[in-house]
Amino acid sequence: MFEQTFKNLDDVLRKEAGCSSELDYTEQTSWLLFLKYLDDLEREKGQKAELTGARHEPILDPAHRWATWAAPKNADGEIDHNAALTGDDLIDFVNNELFPYLKDFKARAESPDTIEYKIGEIFSEITNKFRSGYSLRDALDLIDELQFRSQQEKHELSDLYESRIKKMGNAGRNGGEYYTPRPLIRAMIRVSKPKIGERIYDGACGSAGFLCEAHDFLRYGPDGKSPPKLTAAKLKKLQTATFYGKEKKSLAYVIAIMNMILHGIEAPNIIHGNTLADHDQDVREKDRYDLILANPPFGGKERKEVQQNFPIKTGETAFLFLQHFIRTLRAGGRGAVVIKNTFLSNSDNASVALRKELLEGCNLHTVLDCPGGTFQGAGVKTVVLFFEKGAPTRKIWLYQLDPGRNLGKTNPLNDKDLAEFVKLQKTFADSDKSWSVKRADIDETTWDLSVKNPTVEEEAPLRAPEEIIAEIRALDAQAECILQTVGSLLD
Repeated sequence: MFEQTFKNLDDVLRKEAGCSSELDYTEQTSWLLFLKYLDDLEREKGQKAELTGARHEPILDPAHRWATWAAPKNADGEIDHNAALTGDDLIDFVNNELFPYLKDFKARAESPDTIEYKIGEIFSEITNKFRSGYSLRDALDLIDELQFRSQQEKHELSDLYESRIKKMGNAGRNGGEYYTPRPLIRAMIRVSKPKIGERIYDGACGSAGFLCEAHDFLRYGPDGKSPPKLTAAKLKKLQTATFYGKEKKSLAYVIAIMNMILHGIEAPNIIHGNTLADHDQDVREKDRYDLILANPPFGGKERKEVQQNFPIKTGETAFLFLQHFIRTLRAGGRGAVVIKNTFLSNSDNASVALRKELLEGCNLHTVLDCPGGTFQGAGVKTVVLFFEKGAPTRKIWLYQLDPGRNLGKTNPLNDKDLAEFVKLQKTFADSDKSWSVKRADIDETTWDLSVKNPTVEEEAPLRAPEEIIAEIRALDAQAECILQTVGSLLD
């Protein structure tokens, strides 16, 4: 229903001089969608208050509401273009009145978990990149066609927004940091089995893909077709006290907020800041998490002062995140974390120490080895670590994912590719792709966890040139000896 509207919006953005990439398209779409969503939310709350005789105080003042500046309507319900701002007047209002007004909400909000705070945070971190007020007017008219009133409408909008995030993720390295293949996320969630009432966390949440997929799993059931019957209390718990995240980058933070809103979370518990800069040695028990789902950025480097927050000093961002996740899980809490496969075998001190901590402080029960091409645009190979905090590892079940084809942009990972993994993992069954390793068989000097499938014969390693030359000389000498023997017999 809304797909054509999004296509038309892309056409507008492509012609706008201030928007030059998919990242810009997503950013500008996000703040426009957010304000339209806020307008629909206010209208819905006002109608409910009117029906019950309650008082409703709108969040925004009249001059800054969507219906005043973005989409004033005439008596027929059509946009009144005589009253609607456009051209330089529109750009001037947005840049010099609207954004400063919305930015100020952050200072006035009662707490970070309110919609008011989210408004202030978003408009403190984002800028209007429209230079033409006529292009912005076209975009506003298109956005006004979208509705957030029914669950079906929100679901369709979330799918379209998700496709936009995916395109942004494939546009370059910075965007790719925000996008984890959704089939992989869903498999991680099915193995982790989240429950309503648990606190679910992603400290490197990017576009909030893990949290959104976890929400859909709990709200609509594992298959998305047989939603569980949830009480009002459980729905409130799902809305307000289940999902938590933190994101360092401004654009990703805004996208995460909008993505969660489209998945039905009115005021997402997403904090904007550097997770690793917080010293979490003294985490209070009530602030720990039951389940951590994450794909922390790898290859990054953190400053020395940030590294001082962690017992194992390393500049590798992903290794610091893994320490953070282990420390913030409650006893018995579960983690499912994507990390570079070199973590399993690197011989540097930090890698060895971190593997030792993971195996001794947690039950690392499952390792999913992902093939190259799982992450489009990224050449690195990854594994997923599934672990439970509080008991040492006794046995690790490993599964080597092999879809039977080369993965890439035209052949992305899908849910069927991971179906066998999810099925076999339930019983830790052996197969030609899966096997178990006992903790007692792991070398405690290296804690090496390299994925070596025992059902596949390893190819003989290539011999060194010196060895080949030596063999050729030996054969030559042997042949010369034989010729001499034959020659003497003939004589």
